[in-house]
Amino acid sequence: MNFPRLHPDTLEEVKDKIDIYEVVSDYVVLKKRGQNYVGLCPFHQEKTPSFTVNQDKQLYYCFGCGEGGNGIKFLMEIGQQSFTQVVLELAKRYQVPIKTLEPEKRQEIQKELSLRDQLYEIVALTSNFYEHALQEPLGENALNYLIQKRQLTTQTIQQFNLGYAPSGWETLYRYLVEQKRYPIALVEQAGLIKPRKKGNGYYDTFRDRLMIPIKDIQGRVIAFGGRSLTDEEPKYLNSPETPLFNKGKTLFALDQAKNSIRSLDKVIVVEGYFDAIALHEARITNTVASLGTAFSESQLKQLLRYTDSKQVIFNFDADKAGIKATKRAITEIESLIYSGQVNLKILNIPDGKDADEFIKSHSDGINKYQELIKKAPLWLNWEIQQLLIDKNLKQADHFEQVAQGMVKLLNKLSDSNQRSYYISYCGEILAQGDARILPLYIKNLQTQLNKPLTKSTHKKTDKNFIKSEISAENKLLKEAETILLKLYIHYPESRQEIFTKLEENNLCFSLSDHRIIWHNLLEIEEETVNKEDNEQFISKLEIKIIESSQVINKINELLSFREIEHYEDSNRLNLIIDAALISLKKVNLEKYCHYCEQKYKAINSEEDPVNHQYYLTEYISSKQKILQLQPLRSFSQLDIYG
Repeated sequence: MNFPRLHPDTLEEVKDKIDIYEVVSDYVVLKKRGQNYVGLCPFHQEKTPSFTVNQDKQLYYCFGCGEGGNGIKFLMEIGQQSFTQVVLELAKRYQVPIKTLEPEKRQEIQKELSLRDQLYEIVALTSNFYEHALQEPLGENALNYLIQKRQLTTQTIQQFNLGYAPSGWETLYRYLVEQKRYPIALVEQAGLIKPRKKGNGYYDTFRDRLMIPIKDIQGRVIAFGGRSLTDEEPKYLNSPETPLFNKGKTLFALDQAKNSIRSLDKVIVVEGYFDAIALHEARITNTVASLGTAFSESQLKQLLRYTDSKQVIFNFDADKAGIKATKRAITEIESLIYSGQVNLKILNIPDGKDADEFIKSHSDGINKYQELIKKAPLWLNWEIQQLLIDKNLKQADHFEQVAQGMVKLLNKLSDSNQRSYYISYCGEILAQGDARILPLYIKNLQTQLNKPLTKSTHKKTDKNFIKSEISAENKLLKEAETILLKLYIHYPESRQEIFTKLEENNLCFSLSDHRIIWHNLLEIEEETVNKEDNEQFISKLEIKIIESSQVINKINELLSFREIEHYEDSNRLNLIIDAALISLKKVNLEKYCHYCEQKYKAINSEEDPVNHQYYLTEYISSKQKILQLQPLRSFSQLDIYG
């Protein structure tokens, strides 16, 4: 759903009506203590309450971890949602009419929200229907499968709301359409029924299947996975894409795993529903599952919101299909791996077992699995070990295949320290314990890695061009970020606009000084009672920066901003904000485009067609996005002083 820009009146009315006690108490048990309420912090593990809520100030603060803010920020953090999503949900909760800056879109968004509410209702009712059917005589086989074959407890079956879809062609159709009177079009849109190919009428999407509800981050059912109880193919069938459900952006059990991921600071990703369910039953609750499709960058980014260490462990099956799925997943998230945004480890369980089988086949399965998690190798070590499977380094052809594979992997590393470490690591493997020839293999690897760099006769010129290009990007980035900070400080009426647009476009400040200042600005904004008193705001900012001895020179530059104070025209200010955001987008895209160009040019398309095609496609896609931004007026083209 693409959210329109909300009108300031809607934002203000939501802020006026929101009660932070009501909001927080949905997630935290609060007890009255003096003028405040206290409870255990939901953002870190603690035994003694240090999380406080002040109803008068409408603020929360944790003295343990330092998290704090208003009710909107609390919901953004706890549910990992955007600013606009939270405001829309609060508007619905407090019955605030939704107004947007594009009046023609008001009716459209109200209609879309109403549609989604009805779909949530239909899918939730269907989940209850399947749960009830599981406990009836017609669901006996499915229940026996869960208890006897999967060895699940009644508590786990209820926890995951497992159910059964009856075998009749129109059982659910008759229940929802004929009995509950839901419109056929809505039931079809929820992915629960399909039109018959011949003749009129509809039939149930899921029939004679064990049903596993798929939920969003807030625990609302949005789709289903159905497991066949016979030889019918496919063994697992997912709901089709709907307005509520996007396979590539959804992770099974994340709603139940998010708190454990945050507290343990790592996440385990498995392939199947029952692997995740079994691990949760074994109290390994920081586990999620992909939904039968390739693990996507979008799914990874969701997980990284919950772990500071960015530690992600892939535990896919150790058979050929599982190994292939692991390699495909690594390729999908390669840009995040090489840029250091994820600390990826790979666990393949011995004997080709999945997590569920491994735990149940050992008397001390839970502890043994935990030990495997601790010893899981980094993704690159795992990739190198894959090269050695079924290879005898005493044979010349095997040795050559392994060495070439190593060079291909090492060429992907851009960090010099990481590359040096793995050159030595691979050299030791190739030397097979012979210390005398180790320096030779290290030198050979280094030589082969340097070869692509010597092919261009214009190497020096290319380097200078790249340097100047990056320098220009950084200059544009610095200017755009500076103007946004200046406007935020000196124009209180533009603060919400800047914050909302940064949120909606998923943009952040890249330069470290700017990040520090932005963080301080947001904190001061929360603390300031009179938002219109800009002198008070600036005074607090000066004190905060001086106290922390950070970025004093930079803040002095921002505070001396007087040149554009004559701009009383809000349209002019919005134009400057939009232009700065366009510049941020362009710089980010250009950097990523340059990265993809380097990658696809360095990869031999015949030796590695998959990766070559991936980076080529990403390069072309980025170029197209940059071209789409060209007609828009960028910050560098805008005379902000005239």
